[in-house]
Amino acid sequence: MKLLVTGGLGFIGSNFCRYMLAEHSDYELINVDKMGIGANPANLRDIENDKRYTFIKGDICNPQLMNRLIHQVDAVVNIAAETHVDRSIADPNLFLQNNTLGTFTILEAIRRHNHKARLIQVSTDEVYGEALEGSFAENATLKPSNPYSASKAAADMFVLSYHKTFGLNASITRCTNNFGPYQLPEKLIPKTIIRALRDLPIPIYGKGINVRDWIYVEDHCAALRIVLEKGKAGEIYNVSAGNEIANIEIVKKILGQLGKPESLITFVEDRPGHDTRYSLDAAKIRAELGWQPKYEFEECLESTVKWYLKNEHWWLPFATEVILHPTPWKLGGFH
Repeated sequence: MKLLVTGGLGFIGSNFCRYMLAEHSDYELINVDKMGIGANPANLRDIENDKRYTFIKGDICNPQLMNRLIHQVDAVVNIAAETHVDRSIADPNLFLQNNTLGTFTILEAIRRHNHKARLIQVSTDEVYGEALEGSFAENATLKPSNPYSASKAAADMFVLSYHKTFGLNASITRCTNNFGPYQLPEKLIPKTIIRALRDLPIPIYGKGINVRDWIYVEDHCAALRIVLEKGKAGEIYNVSAGNEIANIEIVKKILGQLGKPESLITFVEDRPGHDTRYSLDAAKIRAELGWQPKYEFEECLESTVKWYLKNEHWWLPFATEVILHPTPWKLGGFH
């Protein structure tokens, strides 16, 4: 199997590249990443000399590059995306270009140059919008609440249409909030860890009651692998570990692990269109493909905190004034 991973220098992408090479000794993997805001070459230093691994700096919106790369591979896992909601509110066009048109460029390359290639489109639970009650199944109506989720929902619709109209062998995964090593400090868990280490205020939107369902990144990688290998074309698979926790509780857990006072918590003005709760029903991937989360939330949160404690050299270059100080949504707050 020769696999193309897009966005492989980002948080989920780098964990997925490392996971797949560890699981499959016979796989070759090409990682294409434009090295934008979410990318870090240090994420994959440990495999950059592996003969099965090739890195190419490039943009998925470049048709010539995508045509050339997709012609060479058996499958594509499209992880490349702009993912920060706050930045999508400040600059929606960037998200339309990278998330929607980037996916379109990949679809066209597969349609024209390698129709047999398998595609896994990595999406998000946010396309469903706010879960007022219950959990969303894959057939729920999409109601994105911000430009980020709208750009991902649009990309999903293109993928489904290319499957139905052109017969592409494509599946979609929609996952809940990931956490683990190599996540940029702009996200809730690493940002809380880093600010708490420096005894800086921890900014929380509104009253901190917004609920997210958390999954350890390696469990997500395992889900992507099983959908790649066993998933059906034209199908959508929700991926959830069932760890629904309010943001304020996540922050309190981290402060407790670090021995820091809860007085560091500072409530700030809520961002526009902030969904109160996300929740996915992952019964389909469990029943049809046999996927189950392997990792326990509390243990993984503790190991993630320890990873950031031991790897200051990795996150310190990202710890800019914007990241280390409380900011309104226009400058980047919490997801």
